[in-house]
Parts: sequence; structure tokens; C-alpha cells
Amino acid sequence: METNILLESGTNELEIVEFYLDEDRVDADYRGYFGINVAKVLEIIQMPELTDMPEASHPAVLGAFNLRDEIIPLVDLAGWLGKNRKENEVPKVIVTEFNRTKSAFLVSGVTRIHRINWSEVEAPTGYVSSLTVNSITGVIKFSNRIVFVLDMEKICRDLNPDEVPVQEPPEAIKQEIKQREVKALVADDSTMARKMITGVLTKAGINVHSVDNGEQAWIQLKKLRQLSLEQDRPINDFIDVIISDIEMPIMDGHTLTRHIKEDPVLKSIPVVLCSSIITETLHHKGIAVGADDQVSKAELNELVPRAFKLVDQNTPA
Repeated sequence: METNILLESGTNELEIVEFYLDEDRVDADYRGYFGINVAKVLEIIQMPELTDMPEASHPAVLGAFNLRDEIIPLVDLAGWLGKNRKENEVPKVIVTEFNRTKSAFLVSGVTRIHRINWSEVEAPTGYVSSLTVNSITGVIKFSNRIVFVLDMEKICRDLNPDEVPVQEPPEAIKQEIKQREVKALVADDSTMARKMITGVLTKAGINVHSVDNGEQAWIQLKKLRQLSLEQDRPINDFIDVIISDIEMPIMDGHTLTRHIKEDPVLKSIPVVLCSSIITETLHHKGIAVGADDQVSKAELNELVPRAFKLVDQNTPA
């Protein structure tokens, strides 16, 4: 799929593929609109020939197909969302790759690609999140419709509950973290991902403060900067490391990182981008805004050792 996504890093822009699900309801038909980051989309194809998968983990898993010698599972997105998809046209299949895993999702149709600013993506209210089983990370209001940005990582994790758990960090690192009272700020819009990352860091003995997006993180960091200046103390007395997702409503992780690295007080704080879309192709965007390290959410076992290495290097002798 051809796209000129994010020609510059830290512009707080993204491109989304808008698609829809036609729902067959008793009272009336309904079309719901959804979105997915272009960075997660490999291609959009017609319905392929499927092979049944024995003992599929969820009834929404329709089977698997062969795409250029790779076996990819197909998920009926309407089925996963508990909706009855209406068979009124030839459906489309969105092939995705994130967390270093390829999956495909059956949808009713694809509308277009939108280039927008993350400031146009509203975080869902707690009430909306609870009604959607925390599967929505953003809401985009167009003039004639609302588009929901789905938490695709949560969907895939729910479909694969037997995923290998994150390992405990080495005891030696845990002891050093405990002695230094390491403090981390975590920013992630996904409730599931935020709990996972916070859990990994907390188990290692790191004191964690978590927020839902880059703007909230930036507000918190400005407060800590003010304390640092007022009390004439180094900033790492207040914060040792920042762990940030990239895709977030209002302010994304690249923009947050750029703000931090352009600030004379905050720039010394190590920033680790932890995202499902960290690939060889997108890695350079994190480098361009000054990220100190980048860890895929598929490799959370590496997060604590790599974050602590940065903290250790940043600690005055």
C-alpha cells in the first residue's frame, strides 16, 4: 500500500485507514466506522481462500490463508466485537503487522486514508471505554460520522491468551533498582498495554507514575521541571526515565520525545519508546526526535534491562 506517512518526525500527525462494518440488526441496518493506523497496515485484499484452523482460540477466527508463503490467520472483526455482520457486498481483508506478528481482519469495506493530527483524536471517556471492553483508544469526529480507533493489540492478545508471559528481570538489576529508588513515567493510551508495562516495571522495583497520553505526560514533566528549578535540584531527583508509546491521542510519543529533548532541563532524561509499531522502517523516526532507545511491545522482557542501562549511564558518579 503506497503512503507518504509522516514525512517528518515529531509532527504529531498520523494516517489512518478508515473502514466500516455493516451490522444486521433486527430494527434497522447499521454501519459503524473504525480506523487503524496506516503504520500497522501491510495491504488490503479481497477475501482469500481459507483453510480451517483446528481448535481456533475464538469463534471469530475464521481460518488462515497463504500470502506470499506466509500463513496468516483471519479474524472476523465484527464477530470479535459481538456484532452480526451483514452480507451485502464483497468484504475486504486488512492485512496488518504489529508486535512483529502478521494478522488479517475481515471488514465490510474500506473507505479511504485520512491524514490527521493526533490533536484531532480524542481519548475515549471512561464510560465509553467500559462499554467497549476497553477496545477503543481514540475517537475521531468528522462532520457526518464518528470513527473509533480500535486497540488492535488488545484484540490480538485476547485472541491469543496463552502468549508467553514476561519474565522476571535479573535479581542483580532488581537490587540496584531498589537501592537507587528508580522513578519512571509511563505514557500509553491502551489500558491493557499500560497495565502490562507498569506491571513489568513495578515487579523490578521501579516506582511508576502512569498517564494516558503524551499531553498528560508533558504536563507532568513540566511540573517536575518547575520543582527542579524552584528547589535547585537536578531533574533526575524527580524522574529517572520516561517510557512512552508512540500512538496516542492528543500528543503522540514522537512529539512528546521532541518536546523533552528540546527542553534545556528535561533533555537529560532518558526516553524509551515502547510501541507495537517499532520496525526497521519506522525506527529512524524515533532516532530523529532524540529517543534514547526503542523497544517493541513484543519484547517487553528487554524493557527493564535497557531502561535501567540508560538510568545507570545517566546517574552522576
